[in-house]
Amino acid sequence: MKKIIILFLFSILFQSCFSYRTVDFEDIVSEKKQKFEVAKFDRTNIKGRLVSKNENTMILENNQGNQTILKDEIYEVKVRKFSILKLVAGAGIAYVTAAIVAIGFLLGAF
Repeated sequence: MKKIIILFLFSILFQSCFSYRTVDFEDIVSEKKQKFEVAKFDRTNIKGRLVSKNENTMILENNQGNQTILKDEIYEVKVRKFSILKLVAGAGIAYVTAAIVAIGFLLGAF
């Protein structure tokens, strides 16, 4: 029972409450230091926080340092946003699963 409680707590702690939505390159506001995921035509993805943007390039900062991406290389740009629905749904499903497992242990089904 103790292991199941620990597993349940880890599932709540490590669930993702963020999602990415596609934006147009011209609509990106450089004053907001948002997190982006950029898909390039060469099938590489770069994630990072926006440092600066002009009409031809955008610079993202991640754990590899600053990475400059040309507008011509960009296939798709996605911005990260917080999703309260994912948080509520994930926590709700985790609680229901834990309740079912706890009832199963109490009834001796497991």
